[in-house]
Formats: sequence, structure tokens, C-alpha cells
Amino acid sequence: MGIISWIILGLVVGIIAKFLMPGKDPGGIFITILLGIAGAIAGGFVSAAIGFGQVTGFDLRSLIIAVCGSIVLLIIYRAVKK
Repeated sequence: MGIISWIILGLVVGIIAKFLMPGKDPGGIFITILLGIAGAIAGGFVSAAIGFGQVTGFDLRSLIIAVCGSIVLLIIYRAVKK
């Protein structure tokens, strides 16, 4: 995937993660995109390590992996910011 694809996937995943975990978070759309991109990378790394697969594009499996990684990073982000 190219850089534009990662940014779009990060935006979509970040929005989905914020929708699944509503609350007040500091930061705006850029933090959402960064958390989504980092979540996709982290989720892909962890799922590849356990043999589930990795983030390869805009398919359902990759989206679920990326959202799970983004939710974990959002939980960590909220804990650090408190």
C-alpha cells in the first residue's frame, strides 16, 4: 500500500475506533489519523506474529486488524494523557 492508502486507511480506522470508544480525547483529526495509522501498523505486526495475517489493503480482515490495533492504542493514549 502507498502512503496515501495508509493515510486514508488510518483516517477510516481512527474514526471507527473513536466511534467504538466515544469520549473526550485531546487532539483532533490529525491525532485520529495518526492513531489509526499506528494502530494499523501495530495490529498488522501483532497479527502477523501470531499467524493471523497482516494488513494488506482495504479488505475486511485488514480493517478488523487495524481497528483492533487502533483501539488498543486509543486505550493507551487515554491512559497516558490522564
